[in-house]
Amino acid sequence: MSRKRTAILISGRGSNMTALIEAARDARYPAEIALVLSNRPDAAGLQRAAEAGIATAIVDHKAYGKDRAAFEHALQEVLTAHRIELVCLAGFMRILTAWFVAQWPERMLNIHPALLPAFKGLDTHRRALEAGVREHGATVHFVVPEMDSGPIIARARVPVLPDDTEDALAARVLAMEHRIYPLALKLVASGRVQVADGRCVIAGPCEDEDALFLPGLIKKPR
Repeated sequence: MSRKRTAILISGRGSNMTALIEAARDARYPAEIALVLSNRPDAAGLQRAAEAGIATAIVDHKAYGKDRAAFEHALQEVLTAHRIELVCLAGFMRILTAWFVAQWPERMLNIHPALLPAFKGLDTHRRALEAGVREHGATVHFVVPEMDSGPIIARARVPVLPDDTEDALAARVLAMEHRIYPLALKLVASGRVQVADGRCVIAGPCEDEDALFLPGLIKKPR
């Protein structure tokens, strides 16, 4: 099996990056984490990746000022040089242009700490508490030019408890993020995710527990 060369883009500590790296340690996992790329030289995740023996690179967005096109072309050059096939955004705090997104159609994944399409953007946990919702969670989706709007690959739900704080809710959601991001990358890297009419369709066998997180799963009759 040829493992898909995958890059993880980070801006900070790389919590979800670590979950993806751990999953990819298994030689049977269909993606290889070949690169961790950051727009911030001080991102803590870079050291974590280096300690795991993974190549790292930095494209400092500040060096490009307000020239987003030049910044993204520099990103693309690094990804091309490392022969990257899939991209995972993991706390990458830059809004990407339509040009860059178009370089990675259905090959760039993002994880968002909310049940999309609810609570797009920032401060999702605070907004969920303020809205009084009973459920919150996380979503892995393909990246499209509109922020937090791509076809959904996997989702995880957590209850919102009466005495929840923002930190407590965030911690429960993060634990689920660490489960569904490796699952979503596994499915995409193995070629089991197709997009039809703007929705992800996931074919093939799946563990019963994993099926809880896959809205597009096609279950074969027994």
